[in-house]
Amino acid sequence: MPSASSSGPLAMAAPNATAAAAAWTNVSTPEMPLFHLFAVLDGELHAAFPGLWLALMAVHGVIFLVGLVLNGLALYVFGCRTQAKTPSVIYTINLVVTDLLVGLSLPTRFAVFYGTRGCLRCALPHVFGYFLNMHCSILFLTCICVDRYLAIVQPDGGRRWRQPACARAVCAFVWLAAGTVTLSVLGVTATGGPCCRVFALTVLEFLLPLLVISIFTGRIMCALSRPGLLRQGRQRRMRAMQLLLTVLVIFLVCFTPFHARQVAVALWPDVPHHTSLVVYHVAVTLSSLNSCMDPIVYCFVTSSFQTTVRGLFHQRGAGCEPKSCNVVGTRKSSKNSAHRHILGARPRALTQALANGPEA
Repeated sequence: MPSASSSGPLAMAAPNATAAAAAWTNVSTPEMPLFHLFAVLDGELHAAFPGLWLALMAVHGVIFLVGLVLNGLALYVFGCRTQAKTPSVIYTINLVVTDLLVGLSLPTRFAVFYGTRGCLRCALPHVFGYFLNMHCSILFLTCICVDRYLAIVQPDGGRRWRQPACARAVCAFVWLAAGTVTLSVLGVTATGGPCCRVFALTVLEFLLPLLVISIFTGRIMCALSRPGLLRQGRQRRMRAMQLLLTVLVIFLVCFTPFHARQVAVALWPDVPHHTSLVVYHVAVTLSSLNSCMDPIVYCFVTSSFQTTVRGLFHQRGAGCEPKSCNVVGTRKSSKNSAHRHILGARPRALTQALANGPEA
C-alpha cells in the first residue's frame, strides 16, 4: 500500500489515498463516499505497479482514439443517414452516445492524474462518466433484447410497445435511472454496513439484466430456429443466432469482471488490497473496451455497413448518392436491402440485424 512519502501525483493525494485504502480493507475510518475511493485508485496503481499502469493507460489511449472515430462515424450513419427512426434505431443511437461518453471521459482521467494532482472534484467527470456508461449500456442492451423479443416472438401483442414515442420515453427513463444509480453507488460510504447496499445495487443492475438478456436471447433463438417464422433462409437464421450469441459473450466479457470483483469485495472485505487494486483496473479496462468493440465488430462483421461507409466517401468524391448510403430504406421497395445491411455485432447489430423483422 502506498505511503504518504510516495513521490509523484500520489504524494499530493496521499491523505485521500490512505483513507480510501483503509476503507477498502475495512479499517475504521471516518465515513467517506466510494467516489473518493475510485478517484485515487490510479495513483495507487501507479505507485504499486508503474509498468502495469503505463500499459493500461496505453490501452485506454487506443480505446479513446478508436472509439471516438468509429462511434462518431456510427452516430453520423445512424443519426443522419437513417431516415426511419424505429425503436431499434433509437436504442442504437443512445448506445452510440454512451460509448462516446466513456471515450470522452478518458482524457479527463489523464488530465486529473497529471494536472490536478489528486483533486477529487476534478475526477468526477471521468468516474461518473465511466459508471454512467456502464449502467446505460447494460440497460439499453436489455431494452434492445426486449424489443427484439416483442418484434420476433410477440409481433402482434408487442406492436403497441414498439412505437418511437415509447422508445424515446424508455430511453429517457434509462438515462434518469442510470444517473440515479450511479450517484447512489458513488455516494454511499465505503465502510461497514453500507457495503450491503453496494452489493444489492451491483446484483440488481447486472444480474437481473443478464437474466433478462439470457432468457430473451434463448427465446429469440428458438423462434429463429423455426423455418416458418421468418422468410429468411437457413443461412440468414444461422447468422442471426451467431449474432445473438456474440452479443451475450461480449456482454459477459466486458461487464462480468467488474461486477464479480465488486461482489467479491463486498463478501470478502479482507481480500489483499493490491490484488483487489489490480483486478479493479483490469476490469475497468475491459468494461471501457466495450465502447470501441461495438463499432469494430459491427464494421468487420457487416459487409453492408462497410459498403455504406465506402458509399459515403464515394459520394463526396463523385458527387453522387449511392443507394447503399441509406441505412434504412425510405421506400418499401428498399426493405430487403435494409435487411441485408444489418447483421453486425452486439447492441448496434442486435438492434439493426433484427429490427426489420416481419412487421418492421
